[in-house]
Amino acid sequence: MIRAVIVEDMDAAIQSLRMALSESCPNVEVLGQAGNIVDAAKLIRQIEPDVVFLDVELEDGTGFDLLEILPDIDFKVIFITGSDEHALRAFRFSAVDYLLKPIIATDLKSSVDKINVPDSRENVEILLEQWQQSERRPRITLRNSDEIKIVSLAEIVRCQADNNYTTFVLTDGTKFLVSKTLKTYASLLQDHSFMRVHQSHLINLSHVSSFVRSEGGYLLMDDGTRVPVALRKRAHLSRWLDQL
Repeated sequence: MIRAVIVEDMDAAIQSLRMALSESCPNVEVLGQAGNIVDAAKLIRQIEPDVVFLDVELEDGTGFDLLEILPDIDFKVIFITGSDEHALRAFRFSAVDYLLKPIIATDLKSSVDKINVPDSRENVEILLEQWQQSERRPRITLRNSDEIKIVSLAEIVRCQADNNYTTFVLTDGTKFLVSKTLKTYASLLQDHSFMRVHQSHLINLSHVSSFVRSEGGYLLMDDGTRVPVALRKRAHLSRWLDQL
């Protein structure tokens, strides 16, 4: 059995979550619930659960405040949140799962199925660090079976699709393969000066050296790489260049 605690300050949301767990996750046992940071910290220290279903906004602070005062407790975190797009973007950048209210049983089961207790505290620390630093130096967490790597967006020169995988190419020449599609990262990074210029290429506009119109059209990146530009993307790229 997976030992769980719910930290949520809305009774309706608690009942909804309990019902969804009962229906779709019989392997999860809810051992307690709390509606504020102080009570939640006491409960988690007492029970030491495998997973905490944690609301982002609590009556006396945020779920992040709770995590910061429990640095020595190892548990998986599944965030419960409304439709705040800024928060969702941060969760997608991290290795931590989240659920949207109202909770859908299939989404809940998918999150529970991903629980990996030995790996969990590291994931939480990554998210906390990203959240604290996001306004000063936006970063992203890249993860594969061998490593979890925190990368400043400024370090990313380009991303290249490889079927359902994506290869990140960094300013120091390092390449990092991640088991997510290029489409996923194009959506995440579109507000951070990244542009998908080709079906297989997402580039950091900050690392564009020149746009060569001959030979079919390509971008010359700071690292010397030639990146092809799709015909339908050229007008968008030209508008961006005109604004420099």
